[in-house]
Amino acid sequence: MLTRFEHFALTSMAGSGDSPPRANGSLCFAEEWERSAFGVALALAREGHFEWEDFRRNLIAAIGDWERAQTPGDPSWNYYEQWLSALEATILQSGLATSDELSARIAAATAPADTQSA
Repeated sequence: MLTRFEHFALTSMAGSGDSPPRANGSLCFAEEWERSAFGVALALAREGHFEWEDFRRNLIAAIGDWERAQTPGDPSWNYYEQWLSALEATILQSGLATSDELSARIAAATAPADTQSA
């Protein structure tokens, strides 16, 4: 069940070029990090850390940047990589973190499991 904000966020993108991938009407996530990135963006916007429209504009820009840099039909496309890029840009623009802080958090989150507990 979606909260009102989640419903607003998803319907504001429905039918747009930045609309999340769906299968049989449900959101599609190939990896757990995609689900996490999706949830973090919604939670931060819902809690008022940034405006959803600011995130949406950054997502549209990230998709456009990827499209301009690639050849048509490039198999490396991943919608949620663009989502993550937009989320990072929005976090920086909103002042939630500095570039160094964000880089450190990303490095910690992507470190191999055996080095995270060290």
